[in-house]
Amino acid sequence: MPLKKWTLQYLIAFPLLFAIFSSVQYFKGETVSYSLNFGLAWAFIVIFIFAVRRTYNFKKRIRCDICNDIPSDTNKSK
Repeated sequence: MPLKKWTLQYLIAFPLLFAIFSSVQYFKGETVSYSLNFGLAWAFIVIFIFAVRRTYNFKKRIRCDICNDIPSDTNKSK
């Protein structure tokens, strides 16, 4: 498993998701405390679901063009 690659991607995605979720709640009129808690919780939930699904796909050798974790068979024939 490409853990180093995935960890780097999640370390980039988590703060971005946190900022998006928190700012949306804040601009909707919620308090800062609620907005930060909401952003933290949902960023963690989203990253966790994506990581579990990505691990499942990797173990089952299900190819994903966006993730590009499993080499394609066409590259081997060239």
